[in-house]
Amino acid sequence: MSVTIRLALSTIAIALLSACGSGRGGDTGPGSGSATLAGSVDSDGSSTVFPVAEAVAEEFQIRHPGVRVTVGVSGTGGGFKRFCAGETDISNASRRVDDSEIRACEARGVDFVELRVAWDGLSVVTNPAADFLQCLTMDELRRIWGPGSSVLTWRDVRSEWPAEVVRLYGPGTDSGTFDFFTETVNGRARASRTDFQASEDDNILVQGVAGDRGSLGYIGFAYFVENREALKLVGVDAGGGCVLPGDDTIEDGTYPLARPLFVYVRRSALVRPEVLAYVRFFMETAADLVPATGYHPLEASDYRANLRLLDGA
Repeated sequence: MSVTIRLALSTIAIALLSACGSGRGGDTGPGSGSATLAGSVDSDGSSTVFPVAEAVAEEFQIRHPGVRVTVGVSGTGGGFKRFCAGETDISNASRRVDDSEIRACEARGVDFVELRVAWDGLSVVTNPAADFLQCLTMDELRRIWGPGSSVLTWRDVRSEWPAEVVRLYGPGTDSGTFDFFTETVNGRARASRTDFQASEDDNILVQGVAGDRGSLGYIGFAYFVENREALKLVGVDAGGGCVLPGDDTIEDGTYPLARPLFVYVRRSALVRPEVLAYVRFFMETAADLVPATGYHPLEASDYRANLRLLDGA
């Protein structure tokens, strides 16, 4: 996390700590005092959700130093595998749980609560040296990334572009970002050409795109914000003109690759005071913490609805 974001989060943390008062909204559940609440909260999953989950975990542990919160980055699919096996309390996801994962959870008796936490604008990025590349249509993205693609150079995309080799960088198959992008762009989840550099870690993708003149990749918007000096954002045209991801276009849905981000909480874990306190803290502070990570928060009413779901869990 950058120094700028850490400073912003530290300022928010001071405000949150100063505002803490009585009642469930301020003291989240039994044993919520920093001197009494102890234990661990284990989460894993999406690298896209990671900046948000990390920010919440850091601020929660300032208030509750007796609780250890871990945030893994095995990808949305990898996170669900662990979650449905009962190995983690929380699964961070950049897409909704799918039918096969629901069946896997049911087979192990894992029941869960689904909570939306933020909006992301999945971002198409290239190297800043690619001065010819400003925007791609959805059809061009499909031609580049579709199964069996014959696109090898930028000239294969548009005749006026240079005959430079296109080198692709994208999330691995355990990533919810991979599932969302392939379904939205190629029409079917997991349908993609395979000759690209893959990683579940968006930071590795950032390094690849930043160091490769002929690169094209897709990552969570927060990772572009964090590395905007090293990357160039590419607009997406879904038929209504070229649109770049940003607070306004993500919130109003005009950006074609906008999507919600989720956390899934195991109901049986919510009986532990530290888990319930952490998840409630997540919902109570997300509106303040999410913008500093580069994503867009939900409406306040959405976070209140999440708290009601927790009350009924």
